[in-house]
Amino acid sequence: MDIAAVAESMFRIILAFIVLLSVVMVSAVIFPFAMRRLWGFMGDRLGPNRVGPQGLFQPLADGLKLFVKEDITPLQADRLLFLAAPALALFTPTLMQVVIPFTENYTIADLNIGLIYVVAVGTFGVTGLLLGGWASNNKYSLLGGLRSAAQMISYEIPLMITIVVVGLLAGSLSLNAVVDAQESIWFVAVQPLAFIVFIIAGIAELNRTPFDLPEAESELVSGYMTEYGGMRFAFFAALIEWSNATVWALVGATLFLGGWRGPFGGSGIYLALKVAFIVFVIIWFFSTFPRLQVDQLMSFCWKILIPFSLFNLVTTGLLLALLPEYALWGIAAVSWASVILFIGLFHRALKGILLKKRLRALKGF
Repeated sequence: MDIAAVAESMFRIILAFIVLLSVVMVSAVIFPFAMRRLWGFMGDRLGPNRVGPQGLFQPLADGLKLFVKEDITPLQADRLLFLAAPALALFTPTLMQVVIPFTENYTIADLNIGLIYVVAVGTFGVTGLLLGGWASNNKYSLLGGLRSAAQMISYEIPLMITIVVVGLLAGSLSLNAVVDAQESIWFVAVQPLAFIVFIIAGIAELNRTPFDLPEAESELVSGYMTEYGGMRFAFFAALIEWSNATVWALVGATLFLGGWRGPFGGSGIYLALKVAFIVFVIIWFFSTFPRLQVDQLMSFCWKILIPFSLFNLVTTGLLLALLPEYALWGIAAVSWASVILFIGLFHRALKGILLKKRLRALKGF
């Protein structure tokens, strides 16, 4: 056995673990603080600004507070699953990073089925949330877990259709090939409709406002996290939620914004800036939109997002098959026209599909 080859393999494995855990841990520290400061700015409030200069040490204070809090397991809970649920939920954002091209020369595993891997691993994200809700033996937690399952499974459909569209444009299922295909133009310019669907469906997958039905503090106390305290609550509320958001932003930047490519060559810094931009969009959504009702949430997915996604997939496939030389121009024209139509009809669709029952009730019908 070649000792040098073994040493190189061990070095690669250790480096991969460091990268995977660093992304998870750094996102759990930086983005919650950025969210609270941006919330304060958008709501004309101060936000955290007392602990350290400009409140920079607030994440450390929060972590210390949660670390010293008592960790309680309900007597009637399924103890094994109750304790395992946060760890299971953390597997999804950790494993999804494996196929992300961080730089031109560094991808942990350049799989030729990277897009399928992203979809397959992403579907397991609901497992930890559902188990946490069920194992808590709490009706609010169970309802939050079931809501999470229904929501995430539904919104995975337009998300997967969008990923298929990206695979058609790139002509490959490898994420490195997807980045290479965007050398001359980013896919967000060719497929803005797919990017919008990806953003909306991704926020729903993350259970973030306006799609935060699984938590819904005003209805379910805190949903699937109700019975969790101390560091296990921190796992769900900060580590898992924001690592999911960061990894989803990594995927979005890779699929639509050219990944590590930039205007002057390419590096991991460009990828980090794009991730920060997408996370800012998520926080912007937090501060702008009210929470939807359960029926509105499902109606929006099945009556608006999925039809637009299917139309986009069919037109993209037809143009690539019938006009291979001019396909990108045709796809861009159709996609931009669809975005304009989507924006133009959004208000009418919002009233007709999402608010119909409420408007009828107000009119006395």
